[in-house]
Amino acid sequence: MDYEYEREGVCHQLMMCEPLRGWRHVKVTGRRTRRDYAGCIRDLVEVHYPRAEKVLLVQDNLNTHDGASPYEAFSPEVARRLLDRIEFHYTPKHGSWLNMAETEISVMNQQCLDRRLEGPAKLAAEVAAWEHRRNVRRARIHWTFTLAAARRKLRKLYPSIED
Repeated sequence: MDYEYEREGVCHQLMMCEPLRGWRHVKVTGRRTRRDYAGCIRDLVEVHYPRAEKVLLVQDNLNTHDGASPYEAFSPEVARRLLDRIEFHYTPKHGSWLNMAETEISVMNQQCLDRRLEGPAKLAAEVAAWEHRRNVRRARIHWTFTLAAARRKLRKLYPSIED
């Protein structure tokens, strides 16, 4: 029996998580654009952490993940207001596997996206259900990589005053 692969489209997921609290939110978008990322930033600041003075944002080094994105999506006043409440921290370019959000994405892929889904709406619904279950359980990542081990393994990436 012969079959033909039929592509139902692609989606992009933006993962936001607070590992110590056992919270995560996934925003499903059609593409990976600066506007999508800026919308995520706005949600993070205005919806998920509206009372926080400053949000410490640890993220990877994708070209859309920077302070210019809100300026592309919003007025300069709105972009500045959002950026004033965010402190960016980037993972090392060659050490992004340390990023806990990537661990959370891996868990999502194994538990939720381990099969073909028929389109963006179905994917968004499945991801939302997965997110809800994990948030209710306050599921946390068991992080075994200690600070001492990280300093040994990544000493070339992090400057030290002892060197």
